[in-house]
Amino acid sequence: MASTGITLSPDMAVGQIEGDQSSYHTPQVILLQLAVPGFPLAKMSVLESDSVAAVKLRIQTIRGIAVRNQRLVFEGRELSRNNGYIRDYGVRYGSVLHLVTRISDPRRTVVRTVYGRKLKSLVVQGRNLRYVKKEDSKNSECPSDVGEGMTLVNGEKLDESTLISDICENNCSDIDFLVSKSEKFSKKEIDECFEQLSIEPNIENKLQGDDARKKYPLIEPILVNPSVTLTPTVMDMIEATLDGLEKGHTPVKSTEGTGGVYFMLDSSGQEYVAVFKPVNEEPMAKNNPNGYPFSSDGEGLKRGTRVGEGAFREVAAYILDHPVSGYRVSDELGFAGVPPTVLVQCLHGYTDKSTKDREEKEEKEPKIGSLQMFMKNSGCCEDIGPGMFPVQEVHKIAVLDMRLANADRHGGNILFHKDEDGQIVLIPIDHGYCLPESFEDCTFEWLYWPQARQPFNIETLNCIKSLDEEEDIKLLKLHGRELSPKCVRVFRVSTMMLKKGAARGLTPYEIGNILCRENITIKSKIEEIVEEAEGVVPSGTGEEPFMEAVSSIMDRRLNELLN
Repeated sequence: MASTGITLSPDMAVGQIEGDQSSYHTPQVILLQLAVPGFPLAKMSVLESDSVAAVKLRIQTIRGIAVRNQRLVFEGRELSRNNGYIRDYGVRYGSVLHLVTRISDPRRTVVRTVYGRKLKSLVVQGRNLRYVKKEDSKNSECPSDVGEGMTLVNGEKLDESTLISDICENNCSDIDFLVSKSEKFSKKEIDECFEQLSIEPNIENKLQGDDARKKYPLIEPILVNPSVTLTPTVMDMIEATLDGLEKGHTPVKSTEGTGGVYFMLDSSGQEYVAVFKPVNEEPMAKNNPNGYPFSSDGEGLKRGTRVGEGAFREVAAYILDHPVSGYRVSDELGFAGVPPTVLVQCLHGYTDKSTKDREEKEEKEPKIGSLQMFMKNSGCCEDIGPGMFPVQEVHKIAVLDMRLANADRHGGNILFHKDEDGQIVLIPIDHGYCLPESFEDCTFEWLYWPQARQPFNIETLNCIKSLDEEEDIKLLKLHGRELSPKCVRVFRVSTMMLKKGAARGLTPYEIGNILCRENITIKSKIEEIVEEAEGVVPSGTGEEPFMEAVSSIMDRRLNELLN
């Protein structure tokens, strides 16, 4: 149903909705509660027939958070299909929707006064100086006239519309501003300021004190199989991260995203070298920093995933992203370009002041999580739209997603940059919801891009043809990443569909539509194939007869599609 002409009041109540409405039915208005980390619950009135996109649009109008940056979660499940109805997700009167914004690359800002006071904050690159001033003015320790008196420390004045990303062209992590107007500070305030500054270094490095460092290394890889050798690139990433920690550079915690995400700094403290995601801070995990409720049954945000397994899936995606030449021997780039990723335990030393008392003891012990190389980029695919992307770049990510049955591919987790020849290169990140136990939440945003309707080229077809899911399963076991039986089955079925579809000349769009649901209530064609095979093969017969049945049914369905 169309939802144009929406009138909104400050309490997010629904006004008149214009569009195609039946004269025999008045849409029911239901009252929801919106939970945003760091803010009290907000009331929100919506229609039971509203789509997820319509709800996000209203949140954008009131909260100022762009639709593309929003993630809505209800009862532990993400409302990932924008064209789906909220009623199909079970949302009803009184329901609590959790709102989390997508991950971005934050920058630390330090506002300094002429008397030496420091006010630190985080800001994402897409914000401008006007936003920084506004946010800093809310700080009780910040002078009220911070706006007009803020300049760069070298004296250069910038327009308020200047983006943080433009200031940070050299990829530095800190931005220093100077507040020149400070006549409203009292002597007591100035004295307190210097007192705070004198103890600040000790606060930052408290959890990297002697006791903790004697007991644990700051960071080290976790290798289940001692025969596995890490590539030089991965070792260099770990060494660079270690150098930064040893220098006392506290990681930069992302203020956005669904889980705990930390940008690790190099020895200079100016460059990001890696991204660390602790297992126990994943969405709905014990120490999730964004206020998600603890998962009572262990299921993750996506159906078919488990809380605490995201780091292993991140590593598995890198292991399974084979180079065009075959299996990875050293530092060869994978076909899809997944950044180098490894499982580590890290004593990163970050203290969240809001949860310091609760986590102080736990933070003195290392956290297990994934460490992925930080990739320099010009933004994500949501920033510019798909029109400029080369067909082959989209196809390489499509192959990865279909093979791994990715349940969380959207434009926000595909980065882009230009290579030496000026060509756009896409970089897939965030694979914590790949290799699920079911196809229910399998979603690919690139399905709606024009490149997905183009046929695979010879190089991609040869790459798909060379895939061997049984060898891949053995490879994961070699690295100590053994999948559950349900995950193995989905992986076998998705790889089979990719290979059979590509061999018949199907495009990524056509194969992807077989793997993904049209909407949340109607099962996908691949789910129908699996269910039919389960009905034919008696339970307990074994996996080989089941896969033979799947292959036969899949062939029939594909032939019907082509004829």
